[in-house]
Amino acid sequence: MKVPMLDLVGQYQTLRDEIMAEMNDIFNKQAFVLGARVKKIEEEMARLAGVPYGIGVSSGTDALLLAVMALDIQPGDEIITTPYSFFATAGSIVRAGAKPVFADVDPDTFNMNLDHSASLISKKTKALLPVHLFGQMIEPKPWQSLAEKHNLTLIEDAAQAVGASRNGVVAGGLGDIACFSFYPTKNLGGAGDSGMVLTKHAHLEKNIRENRVHGGHDRYYHDRVGINGRMDEIQAAVLVAKFKHLNAWNKRRRSLAALYDQSLRNLPVQTPVAAKDAYHTYHQYVIKAPRRDELMQFLRSKEIGCDVYYPVPLHLQKCFEFLGYRKGQLPVSEALAKETLALPISAELTEAQIDYVAGMISEFYARS
Repeated sequence: MKVPMLDLVGQYQTLRDEIMAEMNDIFNKQAFVLGARVKKIEEEMARLAGVPYGIGVSSGTDALLLAVMALDIQPGDEIITTPYSFFATAGSIVRAGAKPVFADVDPDTFNMNLDHSASLISKKTKALLPVHLFGQMIEPKPWQSLAEKHNLTLIEDAAQAVGASRNGVVAGGLGDIACFSFYPTKNLGGAGDSGMVLTKHAHLEKNIRENRVHGGHDRYYHDRVGINGRMDEIQAAVLVAKFKHLNAWNKRRRSLAALYDQSLRNLPVQTPVAAKDAYHTYHQYVIKAPRRDELMQFLRSKEIGCDVYYPVPLHLQKCFEFLGYRKGQLPVSEALAKETLALPISAELTEAQIDYVAGMISEFYARS
């Protein structure tokens, strides 16, 4: 049985007619950038998170970059973030002229450790930038309290957590700024690169909205140096069509994750740990597995998609050598990089496919 990591083709077939009708309208009108569809998905995302402002942008990476740029970074400013995340989390900090300071992560949820983050705060700290990793949010109140205590901006990297919530707070409604990715593989994915910035604050909304069009408040009038970070109508049309299915898709992922949990319970792997107050949306279903690399190769030989997120923690990436980190300084992140494996998960996955994946994992460890 073939089990892909996700089935975007199957998802598209259910929405094909609606999406193609939108594409025809866009091309007939030849109106491609920052139109009515962009405004629509901005409003939908803001409403989902319970915040007043949404700004559609060109990618999740640019969402992060625009968020950090909005802080008016000065030389020497630091932002505390996680080393166990996609590269853009830290890359955006450096590109905006700040210095990433890495806090280790929790060994169960894989999210940024609050106590370690608190210990790293200094006079140079400008912001906290935690990630809702793999679809599970950080704990809202402690992070809000920490940011308020030290007068820091709280930026959510919610790229993997659209529709997630915790203790009644929806991803995007926790921090001062929140950043989302609509890369095609996300729970809510477009037909290419696009992203979203959400904020509660009018002054940040103005800054980010202007910075996505080169810092211009009107055509050819620029108050600051921004970027070309606009969302186009093609991406927005796909997102608007998919948005109405997001809740059902996330519920399906959760039910499939529960089936995985049950099917793997007697095997020597650790299944994802979801906090009791968390609505985990399982952008990825990530296990800890003994002999991870051998298991990955075995599953791939059985036509089961699987992958490693992330094999090299950010503090050990070659491009960040200038920060001075050494192997062993962030042991939990380094251990996860060697132990974790993402299994297939998507709303289109079947129970039979999960049974097959679990069966093959059982077979692997039975042979050992």
